[in-house]
Amino acid sequence: MTTETPNPNPPSLDTVPQPEPAFGWTRYAEQINGRFAMIGFVALLLLELFTRQDFFTWIGLR
Repeated sequence: MTTETPNPNPPSLDTVPQPEPAFGWTRYAEQINGRFAMIGFVALLLLELFTRQDFFTWIGLR
Protein backbone atom coordinates (compact mmCIF):
# COMPACT_ATOMS: atom_id res chain seq x y z
CA MET A 1 0.00 0.00 0.00
CA THR A 2 1.51 3.27 -1.08
CA THR A 3 0.50 6.65 0.13
CA GLU A 4 0.98 9.58 -2.16
CA THR A 5 1.82 12.96 -0.76
CA PRO A 6 0.01 15.92 -2.29
CA ASN A 7 1.94 17.91 -4.83
CA PRO A 8 3.41 20.94 -3.00
CA ASN A 9 3.53 22.88 -6.27
CA PRO A 10 0.20 22.49 -8.10
CA PRO A 11 0.24 23.55 -11.75
CA SER A 12 -0.57 27.19 -12.32
CA LEU A 13 -3.01 28.40 -14.96
CA ASP A 14 -0.06 29.20 -17.20
CA THR A 15 1.02 25.56 -17.39
CA VAL A 16 -2.46 24.02 -17.78
CA PRO A 17 -3.31 23.79 -21.49
CA GLN A 18 -6.26 26.04 -22.37
CA PRO A 19 -8.63 25.33 -25.27
CA GLU A 20 -7.86 27.42 -28.32
CA PRO A 21 -10.31 28.82 -30.87
CA ALA A 22 -10.57 26.73 -34.04
CA PHE A 23 -13.00 26.20 -36.88
CA GLY A 24 -15.46 23.32 -36.94
CA TRP A 25 -16.98 21.11 -34.27
CA THR A 26 -14.51 21.53 -31.46
CA ARG A 27 -14.91 21.31 -27.72
CA TYR A 28 -14.07 25.01 -27.40
CA ALA A 29 -16.73 26.01 -29.95
CA GLU A 30 -19.37 23.94 -28.17
CA GLN A 31 -18.51 25.51 -24.81
CA ILE A 32 -18.79 29.02 -26.23
CA ASN A 33 -22.06 28.22 -28.04
CA GLY A 34 -23.51 26.75 -24.85
CA ARG A 35 -22.54 29.79 -22.81
CA PHE A 36 -24.07 32.19 -25.32
CA ALA A 37 -27.24 30.06 -25.40
CA MET A 38 -27.52 30.28 -21.61
CA ILE A 39 -27.06 34.06 -21.71
CA GLY A 40 -29.71 34.37 -24.43
CA PHE A 41 -32.17 32.22 -22.53
CA VAL A 42 -31.77 34.28 -19.36
CA ALA A 43 -32.10 37.49 -21.40
CA LEU A 44 -35.35 36.18 -22.90
CA LEU A 45 -36.72 35.35 -19.44
CA LEU A 46 -35.80 38.83 -18.19
CA LEU A 47 -37.46 40.41 -21.24
CA GLU A 48 -40.67 38.54 -20.53
CA LEU A 49 -40.49 39.41 -16.83
CA PHE A 50 -40.05 43.15 -17.36
CA THR A 51 -42.44 43.63 -20.33
CA ARG A 52 -45.14 41.20 -19.10
CA GLN A 53 -45.39 39.90 -22.68
CA ASP A 54 -44.14 36.70 -24.20
CA PHE A 55 -41.46 36.74 -26.89
CA PHE A 56 -43.84 36.28 -29.83
CA THR A 57 -46.03 39.18 -28.72
CA TRP A 58 -42.96 41.32 -28.19
CA ILE A 59 -41.74 40.80 -31.78
CA GLY A 60 -45.25 41.26 -33.20
CA LEU A 61 -46.17 37.72 -34.26
CA ARG A 62 -49.11 37.38 -31.94
